[in-house]
Amino acid sequence: MDFEDIETVAVLGAGNMGHGIAEVAALAGYEVRMRDIKEEFVQNGYDNIEWSLNKLAEKDQLSDEEAEEALERVTALVDVEAAVGDADVVIEAVPEKMEIKKDVYTDVEEHAPEDAIFATNTSSLSITELSEVTERPEQFCGMHFFNPPVRMQLVEVISGEHTSEETLETIEQLAEDFDKTPVRVRKDSPGFIVNRILVPLMNEACWLVHDGVATIAEVDSTTKFDMGLPMGSFELSDQVGNDVGLHVLEYMHEVLGEPYAPCPLLEEKVEKEQLGKKTGEGFYDYEDGGVDIPTDAGREDVEHRLLAVMANEVGKLVENDVAPVADIDEAVMLGGGFPEGPAKLADKAGLETLVDTLEDVHEETGEARYAVSDGLRAAAEEGGFYGADEEADAEFETITVEYPGEMVGHIVLDRPHRMNTVSPDLMDELSEAVDLLEDDDEVRSVLLTGAGDKAFSAGADVQSMASNATPLEAVELSKKGQEIFGKLESCSMPVVAGIDGYALGGGMELATCADLRIASERSELGQPEHNLGLIPGWGGTVRLANIVGEGRAKEIIFTAERYDAAEMADYGFVNEVVENDQLDERAFELARDLAAGPPVAQKFTKRAMHAGRDDKDAGLEVESQAFGHLFGTEDLMEGITAFMGDGEPDFEGK
Repeated sequence: MDFEDIETVAVLGAGNMGHGIAEVAALAGYEVRMRDIKEEFVQNGYDNIEWSLNKLAEKDQLSDEEAEEALERVTALVDVEAAVGDADVVIEAVPEKMEIKKDVYTDVEEHAPEDAIFATNTSSLSITELSEVTERPEQFCGMHFFNPPVRMQLVEVISGEHTSEETLETIEQLAEDFDKTPVRVRKDSPGFIVNRILVPLMNEACWLVHDGVATIAEVDSTTKFDMGLPMGSFELSDQVGNDVGLHVLEYMHEVLGEPYAPCPLLEEKVEKEQLGKKTGEGFYDYEDGGVDIPTDAGREDVEHRLLAVMANEVGKLVENDVAPVADIDEAVMLGGGFPEGPAKLADKAGLETLVDTLEDVHEETGEARYAVSDGLRAAAEEGGFYGADEEADAEFETITVEYPGEMVGHIVLDRPHRMNTVSPDLMDELSEAVDLLEDDDEVRSVLLTGAGDKAFSAGADVQSMASNATPLEAVELSKKGQEIFGKLESCSMPVVAGIDGYALGGGMELATCADLRIASERSELGQPEHNLGLIPGWGGTVRLANIVGEGRAKEIIFTAERYDAAEMADYGFVNEVVENDQLDERAFELARDLAAGPPVAQKFTKRAMHAGRDDKDAGLEVESQAFGHLFGTEDLMEGITAFMGDGEPDFEGK
């Protein structure tokens, strides 16, 4: 089956994952046959799709017409033959039980077209074993979506022992057409990538408490506030379902051996039916206050232990050719919401330190789960998972700096998995990038954009900044942002912000520091800080008023509302609004045109304007001095000569 030939997708199972996958496929324009074993199940799934599409329309993420058309593409069925008889791809999303899934494929095989691809949405079960109950194992692969499929970006595309390269490539193209990011899992291994990292992490958290090494509060404080992960380990387990985590662990234990033995503490929770949020009680009591994690109870020894366990799993995945390091990091960031991948987190902590941690605990306990993997040991000897040389060459981790030509330096906020939110690390790297481009004689303008098409920047990364909990630390964080954003604003070159998607809070404050702003039609901008009881803290209260006037600035900040690009253009904040697919090209074109301008004159123009904001006379003095200085430049003569000859000047900044 070639990707170009796919028109109809059958989704087997109408539960949370099934109806979510069906909705994603319908939104992408495919005819969808959603099937379940009972009419009430499939109707409930259909109703959930309708509800979700209406919510997306209410939030203006798609039009009412688009929502109606997507729903019309979904057909709810109970009959197997009707569901799969003309399907090009069959995505199975039935309960995570091997025997149930095998029974489904026995039925489906009888009715599906010979060239149809089968893809199982499993979080851990063997792709190879499932494929062997069919007559098309080479056309069988894993396609693991994350919950909820409509929102989560990652799809793990998993190869079984018999899966053909053509099948994997087709499913990867399909995932991309679903507007998802596929990550290849090269070898059929329990837990694949994301669960192979997250489930042992949650299990180790349980062992720390079970063995009396730390408390739940200490572990979750460490995980959430010291390591910067989106949830505490126990909070995550409760969210996923303690029974789900135990089920995956039991399968890992069965296939991979003793290192994956479930902790008795987790087993006890499941035996008592304290499954987490869905039952009202797990490691936290959700009927009596819910999750309450202290921000300051973290411990370095606990952090090293958790990081060491994750690093050991990364080492095993690499060693066994399940996935390369960069793919592991990408998958865990997209699927687990990590601010950085587990390999990079481990590299930052120091692999030698983590190896020592494992060796010490292994010697103390004799437990197999602490045996250092060959992959981790080899990476430690190389200076890190990314290698000492590679790490030195990689200048940035949260941004990228590109040189697209035409004297333009392009800074990309590169955290699409976190909507390009601004973290302390991103601030530091942004400061370095501005210095880098300022020192480059070949760069004469700066273009600032966000990776992906969801957000320029959705604001501050609240999770990574949560440790700045005291008033004094918050003051320092505000000053740091003001200083670094101010460096971009006062950059001697013209700065263009290309806004695509959300520019909210700190993200809008960052865009405020550009000289010109161009936005796609789908963009939404706003300063929602008042909804949190805060104010813009990175210069937004002052800079915004300088651009749109005090009245409009108060309206934007006080109402805390979101504004579309056209409204912000009317307010004078956005200089130009373009069609969504034209944003990248037009933003670069504008930056390129500014780069061709007279650099000395541009520098002095910005300097005079900034000086005149607070003191009109000071601004005028800078202006007059700059005017006189420019009369002695070669650029002036170049400009006059070109003007007299009706040509284009070639300014050199002299």
